[in-house]
Amino acid sequence: MNDLETRQLRYFVAVAEELHFGRAAERLSMAQPPLSRAIRDLERQLGVQLLERSTRQVTLTAAGAVFLRDARTALDAVAAADRRARHAGRPDPRLRLALKADHDAGLLPKIIETYEVEDGALPVELLLGGRHEQPRQLRDGRADVALLPTPFDERGLDFEPLLTEPRLVALAANDPLAAQTGLRLADLAGRSLPDGAPADQGYSTGPTTRAATHGPVSDLTQIFKLVELGSIVCFLPTSVTERYRRPGIVYLPVSDLEPATLTVAWPQDSHSPAVAAFIRAAIEVAASAYAVRETPSPVAT
Repeated sequence: MNDLETRQLRYFVAVAEELHFGRAAERLSMAQPPLSRAIRDLERQLGVQLLERSTRQVTLTAAGAVFLRDARTALDAVAAADRRARHAGRPDPRLRLALKADHDAGLLPKIIETYEVEDGALPVELLLGGRHEQPRQLRDGRADVALLPTPFDERGLDFEPLLTEPRLVALAANDPLAAQTGLRLADLAGRSLPDGAPADQGYSTGPTTRAATHGPVSDLTQIFKLVELGSIVCFLPTSVTERYRRPGIVYLPVSDLEPATLTVAWPQDSHSPAVAAFIRAAIEVAASAYAVRETPSPVAT
């Protein structure tokens, strides 16, 4: 078998994600016939069928599902090599730190202060993004280290838990449940999280998606407004709820809701002294702070 080209991987990933040759061709800014030929050539080269085609739909075979996973990993690795080489060659190297705003348990200022006096420290460049974006940024070379809550996609990453704290549910003050002193997940049946997932499952399904009653939301200000209007509920670590006391929102403990664990994560193949220095600083600051927060009393704000 001849060596595969990144072009072939990109073509296949586009078709596998769209499951439609026309949409994939549009996404790749090319015509559909050469894309179809390229996929057939790839299947012949591999000696396996990757896609089931009919006049009505395109689906992945078992081999195609495996190849899609590995093709994404390979493309991420190529992109990461390019970005990391360019970053290493900058005249002003920096440590690129990925995180979601406010999801640092209040530790970030002290972590940076501690990090800056470490041997090997570099100026910190913050990369703020939505929930679930940070692991991809680490894998594809856009970030060197990240602060993020569990659970997350751990593929290709090393990580160290820093601290654990309870999560509370944010409800509209006029929600019938707001009069309670505590809840269970089952009490939240019929309510939705910001990504449209059922709240009684206790977790989001992944990156923000379009829900039935509102468009995509990931910004915390937008989420709070939808909570106040009763459109959604939201699970937040206590460190966030303490910083955002808002009119029209009540925070309540949920006895069977998994707590939030803040972690520091980095690529498995990282040998950067700056990354190692940041990890040491994060662990030191977390150890001197609190390991688990006390759940505060419900507060109507």
